[in-house]
Amino acid sequence: MALEYSTVSLQVKGVKLNLSTIHYFNFNPPILFLHGFGSCKEDLADLPLHKSLQNYSFIAYDAPGCGQSTSSDLSTTDIPFLVATSEAILSHFKINEFHLIGHSMGGLTALLLANRHPDRVLSFVDIKGNLAPEDCFLSRQIFQFPSDDQDSFLNEFIDRTRKKKSFGNPLYASTLRTRVRSEAVRPIFDSMVRLSDEEDLVGIFLQLHCRKMFMFGEEYNQLPYLGRLEQDGVELASIPESGHFPMYSNPVEMYRQIGEFLHRVS
Repeated sequence: MALEYSTVSLQVKGVKLNLSTIHYFNFNPPILFLHGFGSCKEDLADLPLHKSLQNYSFIAYDAPGCGQSTSSDLSTTDIPFLVATSEAILSHFKINEFHLIGHSMGGLTALLLANRHPDRVLSFVDIKGNLAPEDCFLSRQIFQFPSDDQDSFLNEFIDRTRKKKSFGNPLYASTLRTRVRSEAVRPIFDSMVRLSDEEDLVGIFLQLHCRKMFMFGEEYNQLPYLGRLEQDGVELASIPESGHFPMYSNPVEMYRQIGEFLHRVS
C-alpha cells in the first residue's frame, strides 16, 4: 500500500497546528513513529518496503516546529506539548491501540505518551531516546553555549554537530536548517534536559507492561543503564557502524531488528 501524505489541522492547548503527516492503514493496529529533534517523519518512511513490516499500518508526522508542520506559537513546543500533539493525532485518526517507535526527542515523547496510555501501547521500540542525564549531549548545548540570538545558536549548533566525529552527524547537520525552526529549539532542549535530569525515566520505561526494545548505535554500547534494562527484560538492539542515527548509517540492520522484534511481539 502506498504512503498517503496529508496536512492535519489541529488545536492543541490553544495553539493552532498544521501537521504534515504520512500514513497508510490496513486492518492491523498501526505503528506510530515519532521522529527526533531536527529530523522528520520520513526517517522511517521506508518501513512499508520491508516485507517483515508490510502487515503493519504506519503513521508519522513532522512535530510542531519541524519539517513541513507549522505552529502558531513555537514558544510552547516543549516535550509535554509534543505528547499532547501525539494524543491529538491519535484522536484525529481514531487510533486506539498502536505500536510505538520513537527516536531521540521522539523517544522521550513516546515514553511519556506510553506512560499516560499504557493499555493502548502494544510494543515500544525506543531508538536512543533520552533516559538519563548523559543522553543530553545535543540538548544540553542550550546551556553549554548560551546565546540570546536563536538563529546564531542554531547556526553554531549545526557547525559543532557536523564537525563531531560520529556516524551520521554530517548528514544530519546538513539538513538541520530546513528541518527545525530556530524559535522551537530552546523550549525543546530546555524541556529535554529538565526531564532527563529530574525524572526517573529509566524507571518509567521499565514499568511499562508492553514488550520493549531499546535500540542504539554501537558508539553507545557503554551506556551505564543498558545492564539494568537488560536485567529487567528489555530487548537491547545494538546497530553496528552507527551512532545516534541508525536510520542514516545502517538502516538495513535497523529495519531488520525492528521487524524481528515486532514478529516476536505478534
